Amino acid sequence: MKRHLIIATAAAAALVAGGTVTAVAVSNNTGSANTASGGQLPAQTTSHDAGTQATGTAQVQDGRSSISLPDNATDRREAAAAKVTAPDAAAAALKAVPGTVTGLDLDADRPGLVWDADVLGKDGKWHEITLDAGNARVLNQHVDQDEDDDAQERTAARNAKTDAAAAARSAAPHGTVTSVDLDDDDHGKTVWEVETTTDNGKEHTFLVDPQSGKLTAAPADDSDDDDNDGTDD
Repeated sequence: MKRHLIIATAAAAALVAGGTVTAVAVSNNTGSANTASGGQLPAQTTSHDAGTQATGTAQVQDGRSSISLPDNATDRREAAAAKVTAPDAAAAALKAVPGTVTGLDLDADRPGLVWDADVLGKDGKWHEITLDAGNARVLNQHVDQDEDDDAQERTAARNAKTDAAAAARSAAPHGTVTSVDLDDDDHGKTVWEVETTTDNGKEHTFLVDPQSGKLTAAPADDSDDDDNDGTDD
């Protein structure tokens, strides 16, 4: 994904006065997670803590997924552990920030397994959201302040007839979807790039036309897929 989330952490400061050490701890209380079963999403995401920062900074609940995985977990292990599918992650992201999902990535590079989502909000801002891959609860979200905006991506996202969830569903028969990204590097044409992982750990990359929804296998130099079963109408 083109944007990476920043997890805000609590800090502890020790004040030393007159030879006496006084510790000042900053803590963040967390609420209990509502676990979704059978892929069903919670009615709404848990509200943010009262102490969250202003718009443009990280809004953290507890920052930890209900699924514990090491940060060096394989894609196969991540795919097998995830309880929330890519389409469900997209739906949860849009509940948090109405707009258009432009990217999804199943990720274990922070405590536990999460979905990272990029959303072009109806407010015209880019939002980055971290979702628990076990129950779709929002763990972190912030507004991307990167000024290097891509006008082509904005236009493609708003005009796409096939959204990220639909692109993921079209590739799902070929494995567990682990990434969906609106990519404008395909010879100047914007496409959904969808990555899947099969039960035996094999990775495949597919391209989905944002207008027609047609699924095709990515060129050999963009994919580890050496089969010809990825081309569908």
